Amino acid sequence: MWIDKQSPEIFHALNGVALAVRNAAAAADLDRAVMELVNVRVSQLTGCPFCLDLHTRAAREAGVTQQQLDVLPGWQRSPYLFTELQQAALSVAETVTSLPDEESMAREYAAARQHLSDDQMSVLIWAATAIGAFNRASIVSKHPVRVRKEN
Repeated sequence: MWIDKQSPEIFHALNGVALAVRNAAAAADLDRAVMELVNVRVSQLTGCPFCLDLHTRAAREAGVTQQQLDVLPGWQRSPYLFTELQQAALSVAETVTSLPDEESMAREYAAARQHLSDDQMSVLIWAATAIGAFNRASIVSKHPVRVRKEN
């Protein structure tokens, strides 16, 4: 069962959250590339193939390089490929997705806040939460990844 089709009003509400996150990101000076890096990284952590397919393409369109996408699982060991802002955003995304113990979460948030405003921090937490919800809806619905011709 595709839950997005079974309960479309809930799916539309989730899309509304995603739109609000996108608008808040723009207002907080978080560019589309940063937001797509977050979407891809959370999707990697949850293992959502549909969202990975969708958001890796969106990330490239937003200016994320193929090299950045290739090494994204090892971003913490690749500091020269990612700006401090991107690293802070990825740290927030991973923290929200994994929900570590309180001490670890506080430590990660404190480090990220050195590079993020309150608005940016809030938007990134909401972004990771929203893509995580989409990931789960897609995984449980078993949305297929369709083969497409590569350019």
